[in-house]
Amino acid sequence: MKGMLGLFLLLAVVVIVPVAEYAFAAGDEPGEYVDRRVLIWNLFFRMMTVAFTVGAVVSGTIIWLILRFRESNPKAKPTPYEKEGVW
Repeated sequence: MKGMLGLFLLLAVVVIVPVAEYAFAAGDEPGEYVDRRVLIWNLFFRMMTVAFTVGAVVSGTIIWLILRFRESNPKAKPTPYEKEGVW
């Protein structure tokens, strides 16, 4: 549960800090403008990087689970239900 909380906190920081930075990015001096296209592209790029990283971790975990618990794995042991013939 702590891991999930930490993950959500990290994702919130990754999103909230750049948004707050961009909200207050306008300078006090006249003539200082914020190019919003660049800022939006930067935020999109950061979020896509996070999304691809999370997707790679989830995919890797699924592949590991499939290989670890396949029937042909020599280390796989039958569960108590399979030993008793309940199925």
